[in-house]
Formats: sequence, C-alpha cells, structure tokens
Amino acid sequence: MELFVLIVHVTVAVGIIGLVLVQHGKGADVGAAFGSGSAGSVFGSAGSANFLSRLTAVLAVVFFLTSMGLTWISVTRGVNKGVMTAPAAPAQSDKIPGASEAPAAMSGKVVPAVPAAPADAGSKVGEVPK
Repeated sequence: MELFVLIVHVTVAVGIIGLVLVQHGKGADVGAAFGSGSAGSVFGSAGSANFLSRLTAVLAVVFFLTSMGLTWISVTRGVNKGVMTAPAAPAQSDKIPGASEAPAAMSGKVVPAVPAAPADAGSKVGEVPK
C-alpha cells in the first residue's frame, strides 16, 4: 500500500513539474494579441491556458492527498524511528586505546595507570603555581 501511494506521489510530482514548465507566462498573451497565430492551435482560440491550469490544479490536489496519505501510513505503522528512542550507546571505558590488559594480568603485578612522580627532592610535581 505504501509503495503504491509513494509511486503515485512521485509520478504526480513529476507531472506537476512538467506542466508548470510547459505553461506559458502572462507575457506570451501579448504576442498573441499582435497576431502570432495561436488562434488555430489544438486547444482552440482560448489557448491551452485553461486546460493546463486545471490539470495542474487537479494534480496539486492529488499531490496533497498522497502527502497526507503517506503521513498517515507512517504514523499508524507504529515503528518509532525517532532519535530519542534509540538505545543508549555503551559507556566509554577509561582505557587507553591500543593498551592491552594481558601483560599486567599475566605477570600478577599491579601496573599503575599514571606514571609515578620522580623521587627528586627538588621536584615541583603536584605543587600549585603562585
């Protein structure tokens, strides 16, 4: 059902685009007033303006109806694809990328996460600057 409505929707949209591009603007009527010979056209002396404008209006109504139909189908489907419904991403670990836990676990030693400060008496590590 949704695929059928979508195909009709796209076809009508392309039809509206084609009809709008084929129609003449208001400036084309001025040329007809000076005898450009459009009176003997296929659509009669009134020209194609009435037929094409009515067909465009009908296609616009169909386009709006298919738009509302697609909206109704997506709402009643029941599958919520919103951003807020996505499951939370797993928490990032504090591990250093590329670091392996295997050497520390095999040796039985505890490896500090932060290197120890030098044991110099003159070291200023950890002091607050003045």
